[in-house]
Amino acid sequence: MKEGALEEFDRQRGRLTSLAYRILGSNTDADDAVQEVWIRLQRSDVASIENLPAWLTTVTARISLNTIRSRTNKREDPFDQVTIDSTASDDSDVGDTIGLADSVSRALVVVLDTLDPPERVAFVLHDLFAVPFVEIAVLLERTPEAARQLASRARRRIRTGDAAFVQRARESRAVTDAFYAAAQDGDLDRLLAILHPDMDLQIHDRSGGLEPSTIIPGSDQVARRALSFARPDAQLLAVFVGERPGVLAIVGDQRISVMAFTVLDGRITAIDALVDPVRLSTLHLS
Repeated sequence: MKEGALEEFDRQRGRLTSLAYRILGSNTDADDAVQEVWIRLQRSDVASIENLPAWLTTVTARISLNTIRSRTNKREDPFDQVTIDSTASDDSDVGDTIGLADSVSRALVVVLDTLDPPERVAFVLHDLFAVPFVEIAVLLERTPEAARQLASRARRRIRTGDAAFVQRARESRAVTDAFYAAAQDGDLDRLLAILHPDMDLQIHDRSGGLEPSTIIPGSDQVARRALSFARPDAQLLAVFVGERPGVLAIVGDQRISVMAFTVLDGRITAIDALVDPVRLSTLHLS
């Protein structure tokens, strides 16, 4: 491969990863898609490619579209997707904790996941990456007008779904904030009021596997554990774990835990906690 093509790919890598993530909604899948683009570029006759950035964009979108179409209902690691919570309140210190050159609203990613693959690709390519409908039509094997209609339909659904997601996220975030405040204050009664009596805490404290290594049942045991392990010196970063509100706890420069919460009717019904230091150190935040 010519050196110029390699340099161009390196310049475009961040944009391509962002494109793949918006289509796929998965950090792992996005990285895999961009790696596949790199492999295809190596096998291509670069001299015959008139517009390399456009070629890279099209190939990334095609690979991402094929990935969506071939997905099965396989069970995934609950901590595979950890993203910054862009719905957190303005007075939080999220912005001071991690700077994101190319942040993406988790609400948008979640709503995009409800769209049909062609709608999703048409919207992402046109509205977020300014790809003309003529080029999108070729990728989707539709007419330009059909591609335009796909993007328009997606846009309408996103306007409704994004607002609803943000509202649910804010309500859930208020509950998780109350949980941490009660734990830091050592207030058992407040914790029990927030936790559903039949909830459980699942702890993942070793690398590999999807099953938790420890399960703590019932609000009473979970509340007492939360009190005993509270860290007043921890910096708490609002995140999403998949679609669930979560918190990344950091002490100094070390990540000590990620907790994902299931909230129903204003109470916490389940918590998943990742405390394995190896997995935490390699956790990819987007």
